[in-house]
Amino acid sequence: MVPTGAYGTWPSPIDARIAAAHGGRPEYVGVVGDEVWWTEPRPAEGGRRALVRRRPDGTEEQVLPAPWNVRSRVVEYGGQPWAGAVRGEDATPLVVFSHFPDQRLYVYEPDGDTAPVPLTPVSGVGGGLRWVDPVIHPDRDEVWCVLEEYTGPGPGDVRRVVAAVPLDGSAAEDRRAVRELTDDRHRFVTGPRLSPDGRRAVWLAWDHPRMPWDGTVVMTADVTADGTFTDARPIAGGEEEAVCQADWAPDGSLLFVSDACGWWELQRIRPGDTRPAGLCTGRAEEFGGPLWKIGLKWFQPLDDGTIAVIHGRGATGLGILDPETGQVVDAPGPWTEWASTLAGHGTRVVGVAASPRSGYEVVELDTCTGRTRVIGSAHDDSVDPAYYPEPQIRTFTGPDNREIHAHIYPPHNPDRIAPDDELPPYVVWAHGGPTAHVPLVLDLEIAYFTSRGIGVAEVNYGGSTGYGRSYRDRLREQWGVVDVEDCAAVAEALAAEGTADPARLAIRGGSAGGWTAAASLAATGVYACGTLLYPVLDLDGWAAETHDFESRYMESLIGPPEDVPGRYRERAPLNQVERITAPFLLLQGLDDVICRPEQSERFLAAMAGRGIPHAYIAFEGEGHGFRRADTVVRALEAELALYLQVFGITRPDVPPLELRK
Repeated sequence: MVPTGAYGTWPSPIDARIAAAHGGRPEYVGVVGDEVWWTEPRPAEGGRRALVRRRPDGTEEQVLPAPWNVRSRVVEYGGQPWAGAVRGEDATPLVVFSHFPDQRLYVYEPDGDTAPVPLTPVSGVGGGLRWVDPVIHPDRDEVWCVLEEYTGPGPGDVRRVVAAVPLDGSAAEDRRAVRELTDDRHRFVTGPRLSPDGRRAVWLAWDHPRMPWDGTVVMTADVTADGTFTDARPIAGGEEEAVCQADWAPDGSLLFVSDACGWWELQRIRPGDTRPAGLCTGRAEEFGGPLWKIGLKWFQPLDDGTIAVIHGRGATGLGILDPETGQVVDAPGPWTEWASTLAGHGTRVVGVAASPRSGYEVVELDTCTGRTRVIGSAHDDSVDPAYYPEPQIRTFTGPDNREIHAHIYPPHNPDRIAPDDELPPYVVWAHGGPTAHVPLVLDLEIAYFTSRGIGVAEVNYGGSTGYGRSYRDRLREQWGVVDVEDCAAVAEALAAEGTADPARLAIRGGSAGGWTAAASLAATGVYACGTLLYPVLDLDGWAAETHDFESRYMESLIGPPEDVPGRYRERAPLNQVERITAPFLLLQGLDDVICRPEQSERFLAAMAGRGIPHAYIAFEGEGHGFRRADTVVRALEAELALYLQVFGITRPDVPPLELRK
């Protein structure tokens, strides 16, 4: 007989250290010769990103030992940080990568006996020189990529161009040896993609105040024999059309993903044509997503003319699209989310996928047989899967009868049942971005709470991606309103239907989700407490202090500041502290350049003396998003302690959180 235990008191084998060890996911898959390579996190090694290779015999090994950290800081969120190729008659593998501490490009022969060699110089101006989305040119001893160059001390003193870096190391101490392939007429660019004959290049560009999911242009140029760009011109996209990826098909057709029809859909311009044609339209599905990082990929042209595509509504799958018929054949398997990274080699397609029962792993599809298999970073159940939660896909009704999509994770533990007369506490999770979405996948941080008897509701509030442009546009000038209302509507619906205890509801979020959590504490009386992770709290200060990429983001989320200055003051949690009456936990990385610690400090100063219990934990060496295992452990344990104290749950094994007023 399963014993009875109050919600929140259940013993669980999923401790914070296990949850922290499974943080992050493999990213940026690629094929080098006959091998599949990717990056993956190392939380126990200071949060570095390792580059891993899978040899033809199936063995995995690191390409680079610690402390090499394969990660770019371009636009602070980074992007594709490496490129690989095989060179010479003996097909020697060669890799070019961005090293996080100094942001220099390095070249390395992993089967050789020499250390990585720097290709680019160090600059002491502002944020220095940074590189992302590299491509090793097949015919020239160069790597073509995006250069982000700081020209002064401020976050906005920056320019970005497509550049060519020599592989012989001649630019390692000489910035002049780097060839600029484009001018800096556009504020933001992605890396170039070369046509099959090498005579044309394509890339994406956009400018302030638009974000890349608002409007981008597809740029093309002719490539001369000496490797310069001529006749650079836009051929698709626009201020109200967001293109998230562009590449070439084997026949020289230009492929790109555009949301001109209300959903991100694949378009094609054949050689000799000037107008695009949709390849798979009218499905009310997304074939793309928000370009938060440079070089993300939702489609991969294959040698036989078909196209591997990531697509779906809410959840995503991997399919093979026949561009002549528009038919999509989906790959079999349990995965409900495919990350925006794909690689192809012959009849193979490689991606990164996860499911509600497994974390992200490297998956290969054989397009000839239709079979899928996990080939790398395989999910490993460190605890009995019986402790994992069983998610529910729900659609709720919010204000104005609008739909709100959410994933509900009820408390679950095979060793305990709750008393019949008790309703469970729930924590509403507001995702970051806010132009993002929460996938339906296994998250051991969620299991950390549900296995102890605390439910979790992840809300894809209005503004989230995955449901078309109109759903995404609900948040235009409504940030702090629609997101707050939608989260509250889900929480109140769970309470009204008897799923959650209305007196024991909490809200948590990081980054933009931290804004939603803080704004919710100020604007509603729904929540008993909240957890704010590296949040946006002060709109005026944030716009002036944050990085260049998001420095004008508020114009679409709140409105042009010159037109609606009062709105900036009214919605900022910093200016609503008198309305916050619930306890909260504030977690902040001291190296965060996106949501700087100065914001949190101003918020705490404004809260001082108001008698509201709260705790503040700052982490040295952490930026925007926690990557170190010890940080994640401390943050999770503190969050649990907050809920136990506020919800009145006694657990002798959990030290109390020191709350000040």
